Amino acid sequence: MALGRWVVLLVLLTAFGMLASPATTAVETPEEIVFAVRQPGFDPHWYANFGYYAPDRKRKTYRALGSLRKLNTRTGEVTVLLDDPAGTVRDPAVSYDGAKILFSYRKGGGEHFHLYEINADGAGLRQLTDGPFDDIEPAYLPDNGIVFASSRCNRWVNCWLTPVAVLYRADADGGDVRQLSSNIEHDNTPWALPDGRILYTRWEYVDRSQVHYHHLWTMNPDGTGQMVYYGNLNPGTAMLDAKPIPGTDKIVAVFSPGHGRTEHRGAIAIVSPKTGPDDKASAREITTDKEFRDPYPLAEDAFLAARTDRIELMDGNGKTTELYRLPGALAAAGAECHEPRPILPRPRERVLPPRVDLTQNTGRLILSDVYSGRNMKGVRPNEIKRLLVLETLPKPINFTGGMEPLSYGGTFTLERILGTVPVEPDGSAYMEAPANRSILFVALDENGDSVKRMQSFLTVMPGEVTSCVGCHEERTRTPRNPGRGTLLALQRPPSRIKPVGDVPDVFDFPRDIQPILDRHCVACHSPERREAGVLLTGDRGPLYSHSYFTLSALRQVSDGRNLPKSNYAPRTIGSSASPLVKKLLGAHHGVTAEPHEVKLVKLWIDTGAPYPGTYAALGTGMIGGYEQNVIDRSDTRWPSMKAASEVLGSRCASCHSGKLKLPNSPSDNMDMPPWAIRYKDPRLRFSRHILYNLTRPEASVLLLAPLAKSAGGYGICAPEAVFSGTDDPGYRTLLAAIRETKRKLDEIKRFDMPGFQPRVQYVREMKKYGILPRDLPSDNPIDVYETDRAYWRSLWYRARP
Repeated sequence: MALGRWVVLLVLLTAFGMLASPATTAVETPEEIVFAVRQPGFDPHWYANFGYYAPDRKRKTYRALGSLRKLNTRTGEVTVLLDDPAGTVRDPAVSYDGAKILFSYRKGGGEHFHLYEINADGAGLRQLTDGPFDDIEPAYLPDNGIVFASSRCNRWVNCWLTPVAVLYRADADGGDVRQLSSNIEHDNTPWALPDGRILYTRWEYVDRSQVHYHHLWTMNPDGTGQMVYYGNLNPGTAMLDAKPIPGTDKIVAVFSPGHGRTEHRGAIAIVSPKTGPDDKASAREITTDKEFRDPYPLAEDAFLAARTDRIELMDGNGKTTELYRLPGALAAAGAECHEPRPILPRPRERVLPPRVDLTQNTGRLILSDVYSGRNMKGVRPNEIKRLLVLETLPKPINFTGGMEPLSYGGTFTLERILGTVPVEPDGSAYMEAPANRSILFVALDENGDSVKRMQSFLTVMPGEVTSCVGCHEERTRTPRNPGRGTLLALQRPPSRIKPVGDVPDVFDFPRDIQPILDRHCVACHSPERREAGVLLTGDRGPLYSHSYFTLSALRQVSDGRNLPKSNYAPRTIGSSASPLVKKLLGAHHGVTAEPHEVKLVKLWIDTGAPYPGTYAALGTGMIGGYEQNVIDRSDTRWPSMKAASEVLGSRCASCHSGKLKLPNSPSDNMDMPPWAIRYKDPRLRFSRHILYNLTRPEASVLLLAPLAKSAGGYGICAPEAVFSGTDDPGYRTLLAAIRETKRKLDEIKRFDMPGFQPRVQYVREMKKYGILPRDLPSDNPIDVYETDRAYWRSLWYRARP
């Protein structure tokens, strides 16, 4: 080693306190470091740094000033390997021999990121991937392949306006691209572990909080063996850019606070997996500063990291020494340093033999004992008879951060019923499942009631045979089979998933559930009678039908969805916990629905209780809807609504103030958006979703409540009616405003209205995916339910010949 290099090394080690003892092993600082330079993305979310926003594809999430640079730590010299001020460069990875650099690059004037490779001296640039999608975050694999994240999965974030990237692999030259993960949300930042597995970040919220679960998982390089690595039981941190620390069993990662910050900013943390994936003590944040990015471990006590316009060397206690800072002009323009990597040879990880058979469309799953697991107290032996197999379905487009209009405070996604498989008396199950699709289970008893629900998803790859121990088992537990011999389920061929007959596979509330309410509930719970103040008609409110809002707000189907908790006690979520089901079974004034009707309601609840049964409903048919979490209040500018607001102020405000305040228009959510519901809040009684009837304006509660009984109203505004008759000018003013709102809804149309057309962006993406013809006229009628199905089918794995 040159004397100058030793001097630099001694200075760095002294600064880090690493020379305190003669026994300390010196860590050789890499002489050359490659890093990317670019402006950070516009969007504050950790995942939104590629692609375009859904409403207008001209608005991008990424920015420019892209370059790939090489720093000589001995001399301080910087070599520009690639410079494109109008482009974006990201995610460099160095080959095992240290001779090449793999990275993602969007050329100036282009829209998409593709994978490129360049020699470490800047020569030999070549493009590896192409197409109308974004390929990002590549890493070399020990079997000479490449793993990367890509938007070629054709799906969108369930709670935002940007596309999703999941994991793929390709040959060294970019050929033979194959999808590894089926997530309907992001799978990101893959990197190989010493044992050959791929460590990555999975973001999921299958019927639990959309902002709390983005933790570390592993898979084999062929996509098999997908399993949690750390954190999935403990919400609240986005764990990103994880990499193994050489010579240890630990990893280093960014712990980005909450839902994650722009460009993966956060604290640097070290995680040891020894005590299992759920032990909070296994993780230690070594920095209090939450502005670090892109850690790269050199040794257990030395890490490269980026922070704003700097590259720094960090010790195991978070102490840093600056290695490089961008020149002033670049920094002033908002450029930052990203992804520092040493240009050094490194050992290959273990090569795992493939476990896939790409000629098959299915894989196999063995469940050892459905009764074995955490939080299973009270479940009786042989109580669970079968598993309901569901598939969580990706979105082809999205427009906001909430779940509206898909649900009110509940699910963000549609779920398809694939069918059921039997559970044997010993608790075992053995099934054949479709390959590379996101499936989940609901454990059912003999009555078809949910006993336990999976709030995650699993994937089997083509030809894979995999297993799990039980229902929410501890991941450090091995199967137990004391004296039972071979599992009963393994004494027969695997079960084919048996379709559930005479029910829809994807539920639509107005089509499938409202007719049941019409037959059994509406006679008492209509605007004309409104027993107990409850409305269960299918009349439309500003975003939902009155019945759908009422059932949601009164928690008749509430089951913990979109809450940070998961793994509930048996029978506390799903159909078995639903008050609505109990009412239909005779517990409510003698109402007894037919068995098939009860079956429909149970399955609707166990598939997320959605309002529309099509993603074409997203961003449509709403008065006071949200786009990018901003509510549309354009109705307040209508002359009729201004006049109505004055009536509400002069005739109603004296009683309705504070928590009893009335909405001043159909778009006024009174600080209660669907994603932030307070179920015990008295304002729910006066929600815009129930006061305005946009099917029958005269039946609006906003009119009937203050109208005298003698005039056909409720007369409940004591001590005397606000409106003595329907000829009252105030009444007429309110009615005129509601009628205008109805006309507006009739014009824009909701998914369950004749002549409904989805948003042009839905059609745009379906054309892009090849689902709809590219020359389809914009006003051409579309069967949105079949279009959704064709889209989902296009994502299924198809066996290779």
